[in-house]
Amino acid sequence: MNQPLCADRRLVIEGSGKQIFELARTRILIAGVVFALGFLTVGARLVDVTLLQNGREPRLASASPAAALEMDRANIVDRNGVLLATSLSTASLYANPHLILDAGDAAAKLAAVLPDLDRGELRAKLASDRSFVWVKRNLTPRQQFEVNRLGIPALSFQREERRVYPHGALTAHIVGYTGIDNRGLAGLEQSMDGALRRAPEASAPRAKAGEALQLSLDIRLQHVLRQELQRTIAEFDALGASGIVLDARNGEILAMVSLPDFDPVDVGTAEPEQRFNRSTLGLYEMGSTFKLFTAAMALESGTVGLHDGFDATQPIKVSRFTIKDYQGKKRWLSVPEIIMYSSNIGAAKMALAVGGQRQRDYLGKLGLLKASTVELPEIATPLAPERWRDINTMTIGFGHGISVSPLHMAVGVGAIASGGVMHPVTLLKRPDGMAAPGQRVLSPKTAEQVWGLMRMVVEQGTGKTADVPGYLVGGKTGSAEKPAGKAYRKSALISSFVGAFPMNDPRYVVVVVVDEPHGTKQSHGYATGGWVAAPTVGRLVARMATLLGIEPQGGKDPAQREPLLVTVSAGGKKGAPF
Repeated sequence: MNQPLCADRRLVIEGSGKQIFELARTRILIAGVVFALGFLTVGARLVDVTLLQNGREPRLASASPAAALEMDRANIVDRNGVLLATSLSTASLYANPHLILDAGDAAAKLAAVLPDLDRGELRAKLASDRSFVWVKRNLTPRQQFEVNRLGIPALSFQREERRVYPHGALTAHIVGYTGIDNRGLAGLEQSMDGALRRAPEASAPRAKAGEALQLSLDIRLQHVLRQELQRTIAEFDALGASGIVLDARNGEILAMVSLPDFDPVDVGTAEPEQRFNRSTLGLYEMGSTFKLFTAAMALESGTVGLHDGFDATQPIKVSRFTIKDYQGKKRWLSVPEIIMYSSNIGAAKMALAVGGQRQRDYLGKLGLLKASTVELPEIATPLAPERWRDINTMTIGFGHGISVSPLHMAVGVGAIASGGVMHPVTLLKRPDGMAAPGQRVLSPKTAEQVWGLMRMVVEQGTGKTADVPGYLVGGKTGSAEKPAGKAYRKSALISSFVGAFPMNDPRYVVVVVVDEPHGTKQSHGYATGGWVAAPTVGRLVARMATLLGIEPQGGKDPAQREPLLVTVSAGGKKGAPF
C-alpha cells in the first residue's frame, strides 16, 4: 500500500555523505563571518576618515605608505628641516654573458639606448667568460624602460640607491658625497657613515626609519655667505676664499663655505683645489687677527692693563729678523692703540711681556694648537714651532710663525665673544633646551675688555669698512704674506677679518679669509684685510642680521664701556683718550 505524501519533506543523509555536508556548511559559515568582519572594518575606516578625523592633526609622514619605500641611507637636513642629502631608488643593469647569443648585436642595441657607453668595451664585457658583469649603474626610469623594450633575456636589473644633493655645491664641503656603493667618501657622509646607514652591517648606531641627520647649518645663511665670497673673489681676482658663521654661545656652525667648490654628484670631474676644504684643512698665518689673542692673554694674566702701553717708536731687531709696523705711528702706544692701529711692534712687546710659556698655554686653552673636534674627516692640525723661543713668542704675537685654519680662528674668537667660555664646535644641531657643554678659558672681565677693543677697531681703526649702522660689529683685520720656503712672497697675501656682533652682547662670529686678492682701483691698489675681507663681513652682517632675528639698535653705542674711556699714560707721557 502506498504511503501518503508528507507536506514537510526532508532529505536524510547518512554515513560519509553527512560528514561531507557538515564540513562544507562549516566552511561557508566561516567564510561568511570573515567577509562580514572585512566589510565592518572597511565601513569603520570610512566613517573614521570622513567624519572623525576632520578635527584631528594630520598624521606624520612616517606613518604613510611611503614608509615602505624607506631608503637604506638616512636623509641629511639643515637646522630648519631643509633637505640637504637624500637617496633615490634606482635600477642598475647587469648581464650574464653566458646567456648572450650575439655579443656584438647586444652591444649595438644597448649602445643605442645608452649612448654614454663605449660600444667596444661593452661588446668585450658581453663576450667574456664571466657569469656576471655590470653594464650601467643607476639608470633613470626612462633608460630602464628602453632597455626592457630590447627584450634581451640575459639582461637583469638590481635595485640600488643613488645619493642626490638638492643644493649641489652649496654644501659640498660639509655634507660631502658617497661612492657608487653608497658609502660615504668625504664630509659628513664619511664621518657619519655608520649613523646614516640603516644596513644591518653598520657598526655605529644607525638612523631609525623616518629619522634624518639634522645639522646646525642654516641653508639661508650658507647661501648668503657663498654669494658674498664669490663676489669678493671676482672683485679682487683672488685664488679662493673661505668663510664661517659661528654661534659663539653653543659652538654651532651656522654656515661654512670654501671656494672654489664642486658638484658632489659629479665629483669625478672636480680638480683637487675644488675638493680642498679651505675652512678646515687650509692652514694660514692669520696675521694681525692674532693680536686679539695677544691682548686677551696679556689682560687676563695681569701683565698689562688698558692704561698701559709700549714704545713703538723703533723697529725691533732680533738677530737677522726685523719687526716693524706698516705705516707706524712711531711713538708710545697704549694697549687699545696697539690693537686699533694694528701695531706689530706693540703686539710683539706685549707677547714678550706675557712670556713664551704662558703664551703657549693660553693658545692651547683657546684650541689653537691642536686639531679641531668638528665632525669632519678633513681636519688639519695647526703648525706651531717645536722650540718656542723669544723670536717665536714675538712673531706669534702678531700672527706670524704659526698657521691655523679659519675654523680655529672662529672657535678662538668665539671663546672671547661668549664671555670667556669655550664651547666645542659642532656641525650637528644641539637638542632644543639642552645646555651646550663649555669650559671657561678667560674671565668675563677680560672678555668684555676685548669686546671693547674689537669695537674700536671697526669704529676708529683698520676695520672701518666692516661697520654696519645699528648692528655694533667688532673685529680685527689681518694681512699676512704667504710663505714660500724660508721666505715670504710680498705680493701674495692672505687677507682676513674676524668679527663678532652685536658687540654689546656678542653672539655670532664671522670669519672671512681671502687667498691672494689683488688690489683694485676702488681699493687704491690695496689688497689688505681692511680693504678686502672687512667689507665682505660688513655686507654679510647686513644681510644675515634679519635672518638671525637681530633688530638694529639706535642711540649711544653700548659697546663703548668705561674701561676704554680713560686717558692712558706711561713714563709721564700721555696718550690719546679712549
